[in-house]
Amino acid sequence: MPSPALSPPPSVPLQPPPNQLKRATLLALCACVLVAQSMVAAINLLIPQLAASSLHPSSTELLWTVDAYVIVFAGLLIPAGALGDRRGRKGVLLAGLALFAAGAALSALAASPALLIAGRGVSGAGAACIMPATMSILVQLAGPEHRARALASWTLAVGLGGLAGNVVGGAVGQFLSWRALFWLMVPSAALLAWTVAATTPRIERSPHGRPDPRGTLLLVAALVAVLAGIIEGPKYGWTSPRIVVFFAVGAVLASLFTWYALRSPAALFDPRVFRSRRLRAAVLGTATGFFGLFSLFYANSQYLQYVKGYSPAVTGLAIIPLTIGMALFPKVAARWQAGSGPRPAVATGLFLIGVGLLGASTAHAGTPYAVYACWLLVISAGTGLCMPVLTVGVVSDLPAHQAGLGSGLGTSAREIGAALGVAVTGTVLAAHHTGAQEASFADAMSPALRTVGVVVLVSTALVTAGYRTSTREQPAARTTPTEPS
Repeated sequence: MPSPALSPPPSVPLQPPPNQLKRATLLALCACVLVAQSMVAAINLLIPQLAASSLHPSSTELLWTVDAYVIVFAGLLIPAGALGDRRGRKGVLLAGLALFAAGAALSALAASPALLIAGRGVSGAGAACIMPATMSILVQLAGPEHRARALASWTLAVGLGGLAGNVVGGAVGQFLSWRALFWLMVPSAALLAWTVAATTPRIERSPHGRPDPRGTLLLVAALVAVLAGIIEGPKYGWTSPRIVVFFAVGAVLASLFTWYALRSPAALFDPRVFRSRRLRAAVLGTATGFFGLFSLFYANSQYLQYVKGYSPAVTGLAIIPLTIGMALFPKVAARWQAGSGPRPAVATGLFLIGVGLLGASTAHAGTPYAVYACWLLVISAGTGLCMPVLTVGVVSDLPAHQAGLGSGLGTSAREIGAALGVAVTGTVLAAHHTGAQEASFADAMSPALRTVGVVVLVSTALVTAGYRTSTREQPAARTTPTEPS
């Protein structure tokens, strides 16, 4: 018998009428997403300033300053999404903004690397509450007719957050102290909390309200172990005992979570949702897109500074062409999906990301910026085509009362894909970068982006095959099992 975790609520109307999503609410929620996502990228452009600061962080402490946010963020996304479904999405969102501000203040006041890392972790926990809660609220308020458009706006905010992080981080790195970045986040989060409180209605929570502390602990520990292995793999070597242990622990804990969730009457989520080929394809496609995108972010900042000689502020601005396709192509994707289903838009979008990365891999010291920017536009068009459709795919394959869980799954796929992209790119760069000369880094970037581009194209074929769902297949998430007594 399927788990009660998949059961739709018996009589509580969880989906408000579709006209409840107002523009002010949409803008407030998307602004929350943009700010939370921006802190993933912004810190990277401040590493040189942090290394020379009075904190005197070691190379390991610098690594954890960057990674603490991502690890906690990605590790808590699924539990935070489920918590919002069960305890109230608006409340979890406001709590997330408070945590985000508290972590930023702790980072700004940090007198030691340990406090800076702790502050980053607290902000990451806040971001983990913000992301699924915002998507879940949008899904509930927009209704089926307007859901694709609302989620396209949410996806655009995610992409713009990465770009805003580059722009703001670059400007702070050139003109201000690194502490200014964190101080800027405190009033920003407070203003967002006030705006959310004023514009966003409360949404009916799921009646499946019992917490699942055991399942949460197992899943979070598994995700943290896997992410730590991915992030530290380039530093210690993929076959080093430390990394092997991380991955082994992650695999064991994930297996224990699966075993436990299949037998629990109120699991965090039921692993049987992955029986749906379309859900698996949407999750893989989401991870693939961000794998390619963050590989580009990682190599781009170094290429523009080390090879082209750009300042940090100009480097942050030079990636702005990536916003164009993200802003224009979601409308094209929505029309394409309405007429032909999700498969063409997803396949074409991921294919363009792969081709754009292969094109960017040809850049060298003498490549004009205009030529390089053209490849950024190709990647941007691909992202704008596939990401909104993939986001809808993850959420729509779960029942409405699990919208927060769907957002958590999708955003976890994004962050894991991003971490993998940075790790793989960093590994290939380290293997080919033999010195500080311009030609050395340019020669190393070429095989790094080629490797990532090929992986994206292979994954594109797998994702496209996953969308060939038989008409007889009934996704697990859409079944209506017997309700618990």
